[in-house]
Amino acid sequence: MEVINSFMTWIFKNRLGQIEAFKHDPHSTQAQVFQELIDAGKQTQFGKEHEFSRIRTYEDFAKQVPLFDYEGIKPYIDQVMRGKQGVLWNTEVEWFSKSSGTTSSRSKYIPVTEESLEDCHFKGGKDMVTMYVSNYPDSKLFSGKSLSIGGSLEKNPLNPQGTAKAGDISAVIMRNLPIWAQFARTPSLETALMNEWESKIEKMAHETMNENVVSIAGVPTWTIVLLRRILEIKKAKHILEVWPNLEVFFHGAVAFGPYKGLFQELIPSERMRYMETYNASEGFFGLQDQPHSDELLLLLDYGIFYEFIPMDHWDDENPEVIQLQDVEVGKNYAVVISTNGGLWRYKIGDTVRFTSTNPYRFKISGRTKHFINAFGEEVIVENAEKAIAYAAEQTGVSIENFTAAPAYFGNSGEKGAHEWIIEFAKNPEDMTRFGELLDQHLREINSDYDAKRHRDLALTKPIIHVADEGLFQNWLSQKGKLGGQNKVPRLSNNREYLDELLKLMK
Repeated sequence: MEVINSFMTWIFKNRLGQIEAFKHDPHSTQAQVFQELIDAGKQTQFGKEHEFSRIRTYEDFAKQVPLFDYEGIKPYIDQVMRGKQGVLWNTEVEWFSKSSGTTSSRSKYIPVTEESLEDCHFKGGKDMVTMYVSNYPDSKLFSGKSLSIGGSLEKNPLNPQGTAKAGDISAVIMRNLPIWAQFARTPSLETALMNEWESKIEKMAHETMNENVVSIAGVPTWTIVLLRRILEIKKAKHILEVWPNLEVFFHGAVAFGPYKGLFQELIPSERMRYMETYNASEGFFGLQDQPHSDELLLLLDYGIFYEFIPMDHWDDENPEVIQLQDVEVGKNYAVVISTNGGLWRYKIGDTVRFTSTNPYRFKISGRTKHFINAFGEEVIVENAEKAIAYAAEQTGVSIENFTAAPAYFGNSGEKGAHEWIIEFAKNPEDMTRFGELLDQHLREINSDYDAKRHRDLALTKPIIHVADEGLFQNWLSQKGKLGGQNKVPRLSNNREYLDELLKLMK
């Protein structure tokens, strides 16, 4: 096993030279990616409509191709999902990554091409390991199994008889891993891709608890649920009694800060390491490359061309858009990408703040819209407004104001929830029914929230506080923010606003 570990470590470290190359010459790397994307896009329907054959410079590209959000690019994606090829990319599309929806759709579907799978998502996984073993030469990462907590797959909803499939990006990646990688992971692929989460967690617990698990990769939410179940079955005090060689948790999708204390309780070891990744449905964008810093290295040779919108211009009719070389440290930018998955000038909805430009490192600073994504549920304001409006209509009440934020996992086994403060014009006669309707409709319109709520596995029912009349106005007044331009934040991914309001209610 020691020989295998040393050999595999040596193989992965061979990538270090290429990583150093794009770190030291980022702009030439991005220029090459740009040209390769334009060349691939010329023969596509999208490329012909936007005259890619006439594009010689970035300025041509920015002039001829507008910015797109999901609603804008969705008609092209729908054509691909119905089986038409050559629409957004010049090779066949057989997979779609599913994530939480937009205003008009319960779910988003992002094309995953062979190029984006191989040269972006897979490369990200390999580089994650490369950077880890480079930073920790004493690692025994290849001496045991990697526990992967993924999503599930489904039929293509627009062409269920076709061969193309859809699913969480983790499931798409897992399903397409090479055979050697399948041997290095646990649980079985069949179990990892199960749809029903309660059965899945149970089966995963029994399949993995007797393996030599050395690393875990997944979203903190489901990882906590699984670890707690394993501790119950094994009657263990902490997870190192089950997996004594566990050394690292590769995590992403949600902010890790609120979970760190809980993980330290479940895995009480100063030798345990945590490494953040930024892998979304649209692409693999960043990795934590330094052992003692939570900054992420921007990955520049992954078939993704980056542009950025300064957030102080976000609401402009024609916002300023800049290239990588023009970003400044400390400023917030909305991320715009063109990719080898067939996305063109696509606004992913995330915002970043650069901490360094040599090399380009950043932190995820938020979303372009208010949201809650503490458990991987990706609830956006439109979701919340639709759900609360539905509950109000069904119960015959009206809403004056509301806000919501996460209630995190507790150290004593408590599960997470969404905590709401709602000011009614007239209180519902039956608050329990109002809460049930709110929860029910949110599950209907957001598939990720629904998955986390399934049988209370990760999220329990919403906690609702009824606000006294004028609470929100008083709060805004105390903050000096009364006035037409100042609004109550509907959703927040942290508890700052909610806790301030709760104090005023006491």
